[in-house]
Amino acid sequence: MMLHAAIRKAAGGDVVCLTATDPSTQRDVAKFCDFLGHELVEHQCDATQYIYRVKKAG
Repeated sequence: MMLHAAIRKAAGGDVVCLTATDPSTQRDVAKFCDFLGHELVEHQCDATQYIYRVKKAG
């Protein structure tokens, strides 16, 4: 998952923005954050894309 790689490179407290087209990300990103302790700061969607802002734990 590209989000996992971006979070790994970020410093604690940084916010990573993810744009996706796959509707399954609605489930996957939330579970990723819950499992690893990151905060899902924002989630937006329109007809063609899903946008997430994830704050790295720490």
